[in-house]
Amino acid sequence: MKYLAFLLLALTATTAVSAAPGSSIPEPGPDGKYTLTAPGIKAKFIPFAAAITNLWVQDKNGIERDIVVGYDHADNYPADAGSHNGAVPGRYAGRIGNATYSIDGVTYHTEQNDGPNTLHSGTNGWGYRKWNITAVSSNCITFSIIDPHMSSEGMPGTVIGKVTYTLGTKKWKVYMEAISPEKKSPILLTQHTYWNLDAFANPATDRIWNHTYYTPFSRRILEPDANMAPTGNILPIAYGSIDDFWSEPKQLGAAMSDPGWVGHCGSASGCEGYNNMWIVDKARSDTRIAATLASNWSGIKVDIRTDQEGLQLYSCYWSGGTAPIKSTQGGPASNGFVNSGGCVAIEAQDWSDGINNPQWGRKQIYGPGDKFTWNAEYTFSTF
Repeated sequence: MKYLAFLLLALTATTAVSAAPGSSIPEPGPDGKYTLTAPGIKAKFIPFAAAITNLWVQDKNGIERDIVVGYDHADNYPADAGSHNGAVPGRYAGRIGNATYSIDGVTYHTEQNDGPNTLHSGTNGWGYRKWNITAVSSNCITFSIIDPHMSSEGMPGTVIGKVTYTLGTKKWKVYMEAISPEKKSPILLTQHTYWNLDAFANPATDRIWNHTYYTPFSRRILEPDANMAPTGNILPIAYGSIDDFWSEPKQLGAAMSDPGWVGHCGSASGCEGYNNMWIVDKARSDTRIAATLASNWSGIKVDIRTDQEGLQLYSCYWSGGTAPIKSTQGGPASNGFVNSGGCVAIEAQDWSDGINNPQWGRKQIYGPGDKFTWNAEYTFSTF
């Protein structure tokens, strides 16, 4: 308890001194958002789910495009928390198979909110909560959260988390950390932005199937079961196969005629497209590009560097046309809503459900006291 009390005191002190002397954290804009800027980039963030809500960069014609999915006002996010728009899910992102896991012989049962599995720690995970703002400047904002023992079903020990977003010249940097001071607990975080690099303005389509994707270090994939929890098997990705994004950049919709397309992201549901975990076979210290997403129509390209050793790619099959696009987005092919296949999430993280697959040797149980860290950098350009 003394260690936990010390950390909580330190967090409080950080909050108190993060703003300029004699001032406090500023109020958000009229839309409930905090705006950050740097040369060639602008973004907005909110305390709910520590989410990014807008990100503008110029396309190849010099037009600013808002290329992430979200809502016009911060007040719209809690009602759609389950979508995790731009959010930080936690304390354990991704799936927990059969909603159970064990630590030192003790079995914990988590909330079944994804068929038989747990997704993003259930419906009281970090993507459903309002975080604290501990620091904000013109190009940087830090959010923090204190997650009490068992406040999410089956998650032992208090966990303290922090995420810092920083804008640089045409860059967005993300740093996360989390610590369980007194008990062993599962920790696995990610950043859950949904991308549409055309900002839904492409006159030919409002979908992302024309976006190209390239993951040069990902020649292996976790085999999923019918409900998309890993089976424990690790499969090689054959050249030219539905999951081959390693051999060359390929359009996300290139395999739509493949017999395996239907059900590929969940045979139990008939999900079409991707919701799979690729392994990134490079060292965490290796700063080479792990993934590239690009659109020929807008000419916008984002290169993703990360120290995480997995990439979950989700092509928004379950976006059912009920969530509106933002007023900053849209074009003649859009009906004003985010439709199935209208976006893509690229979630850098450790291997999904590693806590139930000890043969993989992943470190996903933390505490007491050891720190989880996560880094990624998104670099934007045109071609």
